[in-house]
Amino acid sequence: MKKIGYLDCPTGIAGDMCLGALVDSGVPLQYLIKKLQQLGIEAEYCLWKEQVHRQGQLATKVHVDLLRVNQLTGHHHSHNYCVRHLPEIELMIKQANLSSQVTQWSLDIFRQLAIAEGAVHGVEPEKVRFHEVGATDAIVDIVGTCLGLDWLGIEALYCSSMPRGGGIVWAAHGCLPVPVPAVIKLWEFRQVPIYSNDINRELVTPTGAAIVTTLVTSFGSPPPIKLQKVGLGAGSQELVIPNILKLWIGESPSEDIINSSEKIAVLETQIDDLNPQIITYLFERLFLVGAVDVFTQAIGMKKSRPGILLTVICPLDKMEDCKKIIFQETTTLGIRYLIQNRSILNREIQELNTDYGMVRVKIASQEINGQKTIINVQPEYEDCVVLARKINQPLRTVQQMVLNIWHNK
Repeated sequence: MKKIGYLDCPTGIAGDMCLGALVDSGVPLQYLIKKLQQLGIEAEYCLWKEQVHRQGQLATKVHVDLLRVNQLTGHHHSHNYCVRHLPEIELMIKQANLSSQVTQWSLDIFRQLAIAEGAVHGVEPEKVRFHEVGATDAIVDIVGTCLGLDWLGIEALYCSSMPRGGGIVWAAHGCLPVPVPAVIKLWEFRQVPIYSNDINRELVTPTGAAIVTTLVTSFGSPPPIKLQKVGLGAGSQELVIPNILKLWIGESPSEDIINSSEKIAVLETQIDDLNPQIITYLFERLFLVGAVDVFTQAIGMKKSRPGILLTVICPLDKMEDCKKIIFQETTTLGIRYLIQNRSILNREIQELNTDYGMVRVKIASQEINGQKTIINVQPEYEDCVVLARKINQPLRTVQQMVLNIWHNK
């Protein structure tokens, strides 16, 4: 079984919230402190934790306090305005002698962040001047999060949808609307599902967005999981709901049966003023462009008029072609569509020689306990029709004959 994690983000995500959830899940703070010292910037910050309440719920708050005097430069910093470029950060991480997994995750996160910042400001990633997101606390947040996930042995990470937030924040580039441009660009990179929870505060920081858009396998509802522990990481703000990031940790359930799955589009429209002769032609055109299935149902519509509900199931990349044909060939003014998950059996076509000719046979199978198991065998309809006419026998007799031959071969 694979160890997995799920980030539940009702009030968003930030780097310190990730650290809090990991420490609350059991990652020793002293382990993080010791490992982070290998970056060579320990004189710039102090890392500590406390238990806090957020709307009555207890959670772990991890603080990354920046030292007012930077021991490396002698300069005073009342805020975290240590400017670094991507190559400097990458070199620091590579020379820290961390595990290969932690090193690669950390490099990938900063690279993703640099690409997003570069796209926003129109510069190459290597030339991005990191301010808040590339300063000391962000380095600690990102590398510390990777250290914690590695310590827990998380093999796959998932995440909920992201709350949009609102309002404005002050940053090194001035006053910015929330969500800030870098966060929006990171969401765009991964097509992250977002929504509004009516909280007009900055809920997702660039650091938090970079972590999840780099490391997370998919966004949405939790995957099947045998839950073992939940870590609670507190945010800095007091909000109308508990400002807590939840890290669910567990194992993916063992699957004796393995089904293939895919995303599929379901298009629907109801029609009450179309010549029924068009339907057959419509079906043909839809199947020619790649529809998986097309069917109609009789329905009663407004003013008691009889009509049909047309449903088309197609791959995502064929959805626009199918919609175009429906608009061209029918009188509908609108098409609804859903994106759904579909579990499918593995399929193959075998050719079977009989005394009367060749017949194709469809074989459906799935993997059960590591072994291929045949679930269904079905002779091809058109081939059986040809044989039935040729030998002047009922169709069902021919179909049964083909099945007997296949099972006895």
